[in-house]
Amino acid sequence: MRAILSTPVFLAVLLAALAATGTAQAAQSWGLQNEEEVRFEATVVDLLCELTGDCPAKCGGGKRQLALLTDEGELVLAIKDSAPFAGAADELIDFCGKRVQADGLFSTNRGHKIFALQFVREAPDGKWRGANRFVPKWAAANGVDAKSKVAQQWFRNDPRVKKLIGENGKLGIGLEAEKKYLESE
Repeated sequence: MRAILSTPVFLAVLLAALAATGTAQAAQSWGLQNEEEVRFEATVVDLLCELTGDCPAKCGGGKRQLALLTDEGELVLAIKDSAPFAGAADELIDFCGKRVQADGLFSTNRGHKIFALQFVREAPDGKWRGANRFVPKWAAANGVDAKSKVAQQWFRNDPRVKKLIGENGKLGIGLEAEKKYLESE
């Protein structure tokens, strides 16, 4: 015998089921080579601290590369967030020394395993947030609107990047070496 639920009862059951599952985020494919969608728990650590023992307070205040240390002792370098050419330090600095759930993509290229962070939350049940803090922070620090073309192409407009290019060339090999290289093409 088949039970038929009335529409109000069905909706109540459906809403209760959705509430029980929470609002979990899930990594979305970026079409990377050998891509694997993953979610794991780890502790946010200062990478240089882990590797060298040089451990300033608060993971260097966001000026250092951060990593995720798993329970198995694997050090996972989160290489980026959703902004082009941006690392994940701005996404992870608020969690320095804390346990998080990270959601994103592993990819392997030429034997190197990388992790692109898409969502993060404090473990075990903090609120999920997208890995998209870099551009707004950069825009605020540089006095521009975060939705402007200048901010969206921050890498073309960053004074630090412009200074490094001015000193070392676009290839980073020095101005004279770059000139010789480009002339040989």
